[in-house]
Amino acid sequence: MINISSKTESNWVDKNNSDRNYFQIQERINFLIKHYLAKKELDKRLTELPSQFKKPQARPWKPIDWQSIHRQQIIGIDTEVFLSVLVGAMDTEAPIRGYTQTSRQYLEKLHPQMAQYVGGTIDERGKLIEPGLWEKEERQHTPALIKVYQQLTGEKITPKLRTVRGYLPTSNPYEDLYRHGLHRIATEFGATCLYIWLMAHTTGSLQDILEQLAIDEINHMTKFWGFGVWCYPDTSAIKITKTLIKTRHQNYKSNSLVRTLKRMMQTLNWDSWYFGNKISLLFTFSSAIHQLWIWNNTLTPTYLNELFGVEEIPNSEFPTVESLLTV
Repeated sequence: MINISSKTESNWVDKNNSDRNYFQIQERINFLIKHYLAKKELDKRLTELPSQFKKPQARPWKPIDWQSIHRQQIIGIDTEVFLSVLVGAMDTEAPIRGYTQTSRQYLEKLHPQMAQYVGGTIDERGKLIEPGLWEKEERQHTPALIKVYQQLTGEKITPKLRTVRGYLPTSNPYEDLYRHGLHRIATEFGATCLYIWLMAHTTGSLQDILEQLAIDEINHMTKFWGFGVWCYPDTSAIKITKTLIKTRHQNYKSNSLVRTLKRMMQTLNWDSWYFGNKISLLFTFSSAIHQLWIWNNTLTPTYLNELFGVEEIPNSEFPTVESLLTV
């Protein structure tokens, strides 16, 4: 368990003072973001990506004392709300095979090595031979969340099956990858923030398992982010924002990020949360993006070309600002 504060749980959690709890949760969130999203940590995760193209090795989790997980390790949040968030997280994590194969299809024509990292190896008929490293690491999440839920409640639970939005190509695979990649990074960022937020509300072995989930999400988000900046050096904050918020066309089947967020909030049972919990999660999002944007500004073309090479993926049809803003 990471030592967030020298104060003991009984000292800093005041059951009768919600305002005090709120500000102390914020302090814990700040600490976690500065620790796990520190530049040196993000740089480590990104710089190992080229070697994982050649020799992929899954990150081992540290040992977890599963039997010591109990409800008293949940702090600063209603237990039922915490459990509903766990259920929402496991439902979101469950269709990992769908996520990885969709991403592989967007990548395989433009960068086969990254396609293999996320989606593995397939045969000539499109059948999966071996999962990619992304899937091998992420597929541990749902079983872990199920185990945590059972330990906290004594009940077994089965994740809801959800259909993942499939591969929807156009005549411009470079633009397709840009759009898909932004939404993939956004979802990894959302998972990162959620697990950091949950860590701030836990102690002991419960926090230990959430730490492993958070580290995985940070690892993958960082790799996708850095790779994306290398692929699309001419993008901008305005272009990214407009692409995430709007779809290409009213009849286009892909959801905007706004719709994705609405679905996620519904999955996490957002309406049942206390106001302070909602604010603290939003604070986590804003603090994390600030930290990541500082790191993003260090990703120079020279640095990224040293990592991935000077040959960029084909970009003759890079989407213009006008085409990205079309609704």
